[in-house]
Amino acid sequence: MKTRDFIWDLGGTLLDNYQLSTQAFLEALAHFGIEASADQVYDKLKVSTKEAIAFFIPNEPAFQDYYKSLEAEKLEAPLLFEGAREALEKVLACGGRNFLISHRNHQVKQLLVKTAILEYFTEIVTSDNGFARKPNPESFLYLKDKYDLEDALVIGDREIDIEAGQAAGFATCLFDGKNLYWRLLQND
Repeated sequence: MKTRDFIWDLGGTLLDNYQLSTQAFLEALAHFGIEASADQVYDKLKVSTKEAIAFFIPNEPAFQDYYKSLEAEKLEAPLLFEGAREALEKVLACGGRNFLISHRNHQVKQLLVKTAILEYFTEIVTSDNGFARKPNPESFLYLKDKYDLEDALVIGDREIDIEAGQAAGFATCLFDGKNLYWRLLQND
């Protein structure tokens, strides 16, 4: 593998948070007397929490707070996708750098500590940095300028990650948590 820098998304790419979020959403729906399939909830959450709430329970203002409290409990024990740590290690071993861009706030660092991957990142960009949300490429352009990134690969699980990366002039890889791609990094 040639030396390359990687810009990662966190949730749904390195962390299997959609599995945990789906469990919390299903529990919250049950609390409000609504049944749904895990696949249906997962697919809606992949678009956004707002979309999932609008689809399943649009008229219950207390739902979001209840769901978010359940989700926070579940995220106390975040799950890395199989091979995530090894992929980050391989990038460093090949002379590359890892960067992270997340819509979450400073709590991202706590998740990275809990999963023992904080040390693999050169810089972590969160909502606290004040950049426009993806698909706006502002945060990607910030990293591009600051670190003189020329040959970076953006890896994310949603189209907004890909759109932002491409708008910044980077190669992109759409990650599908159901069909792991870590084998890409195992081939030199």
